[in-house]
Amino acid sequence: MAADVSVEGVRKSYGDVVAVDTVDLTVGDGEFFTLLGPSGSGKTTTLRIIAGFEHPDVGRVTLGGEDITNEPPYSRDVNTVFQDYALFPHMTVADNVGYGLKVKGVGRANRKRQVEEVLRMVRLDGYGGRRPVQLSGGQRQRVALARSIVNRPKVLLLDEPLGALDLKLRQEMQVFLKSLQRELGMTFLYVTHDQEEALTMSDHVAVFNEGKIEQVGSPNEVYERPATEFVAGFVGTSNILERDGKRFSVRPERIELNGNGEPGVVVDVIFVGAYTRILVDTDAGDRLTVVRQNDGSGVEPGTRVHVGWRDEDAYEVTPQHTLEQEVR
Repeated sequence: MAADVSVEGVRKSYGDVVAVDTVDLTVGDGEFFTLLGPSGSGKTTTLRIIAGFEHPDVGRVTLGGEDITNEPPYSRDVNTVFQDYALFPHMTVADNVGYGLKVKGVGRANRKRQVEEVLRMVRLDGYGGRRPVQLSGGQRQRVALARSIVNRPKVLLLDEPLGALDLKLRQEMQVFLKSLQRELGMTFLYVTHDQEEALTMSDHVAVFNEGKIEQVGSPNEVYERPATEFVAGFVGTSNILERDGKRFSVRPERIELNGNGEPGVVVDVIFVGAYTRILVDTDAGDRLTVVRQNDGSGVEPGTRVHVGWRDEDAYEVTPQHTLEQEVR
């Protein structure tokens, strides 16, 4: 797959604070690529550098193989969707969506046709005459999307666009966004701190921490085979164990109870709905989280159990203290 966006050796500081620390990133043409990480990890700054809102201290950015590092935002073939929508309240939905086309001098008839087409794509056909105040949060977000894709940019940048929505609507929008991206065949570069969003929608995920990328891979690779202790703990829940001088990660759903394995005692049982979370203190001194589907055969706190896992479900990870030393 050809590279659509490339970030090469980019570093960005604000005074003594290093926001992005020598980041290298390649986003394939037509893929849904997510920058995932906690607040302050450098993901949004990286997106803003690609958009042209920030300039890197070192490094370069290319779009379709062309160096755009020194190009102003309006000269880049990218559009950005923000969390706050940024719609014009005095304009109708159709006028909001068609504003960029009007600025570019697109004729009224052609503009009307393109606006109607894109409103249909975001499932808002028939809403063109309404004002933003007459729409729900999810509808306003779709108007912001329509406005950003109507002129078919090469890359769409999305900066935590679902953060203001409630959980149910956010989940619906995740499915919608991925479906829209497939329909358009456009490159989406998405920023979020929500691991479920990243795993649900992405073709590839880059996990950020303290200005650096800790791992890039498919959602399955990042979840099932975390490269570092940070990734194991941030992307889902993981048990970090140390045996024979090696640290490794085992996901809670991969641990078996009452099979062959290490002895321990159940210290808590937490009903979550679709599954139950069981905390086990092993005789070796580890506290493990175990997840079981609810099958009616629950265990109680105080029960002696054995915990075990297959060798192929344990992945060696880079210890966190080693990473901290490298950063320093």
